[in-house]
Amino acid sequence: MMISIVLAILALLSLIFLIRMASGLGWAHKTALEDPAAQMQLVDVTAFRNLVDPDEEQYLRDYLPKSDFNRIQRERLRAAIEYAACASRNAVFLLRVGDAARSSSDPSLADAGETLVADALRLRLYAAHAIVRLYLGILFPRTRISLVSVAERYDNVLRMAVVLQCFTDGRTVSAVG
Repeated sequence: MMISIVLAILALLSLIFLIRMASGLGWAHKTALEDPAAQMQLVDVTAFRNLVDPDEEQYLRDYLPKSDFNRIQRERLRAAIEYAACASRNAVFLLRVGDAARSSSDPSLADAGETLVADALRLRLYAAHAIVRLYLGILFPRTRISLVSVAERYDNVLRMAVVLQCFTDGRTVSAVG
């Protein structure tokens, strides 16, 4: 009975979280949309990968006492949550850039914008999933969590945004509709 209640509460919290993440698409102000690059926060992908690396986690498990491992693992997961949340916020701005490029009259620019939008949406979903798993890892620090794919997805989306920026080749693509 107790497990059912805990699972129901977790499901409800996950639903609230996902609704909040989805509604976050509209939170950016118009001024933020004028220069998305200035609004984005730096995400150290290498540090994020290190925080969610299963080999690093296993190393800490093997060489730290259980109480120290639990404390340090919780700290690592909190830091990873910050990185994932930052990547999710950055994806909002990348969505805006991609959406503006999609409306371009140049078909190749519009295609690149479409790809960026799809990748940024996937990144937001991956980040939301990662954050839920990271919070579960904080609750149960002995649980193994591997989220290297989120870091890779973020890296790929940023590369796509750079390609799109290079592709515009001096053309002005306004992120404000």
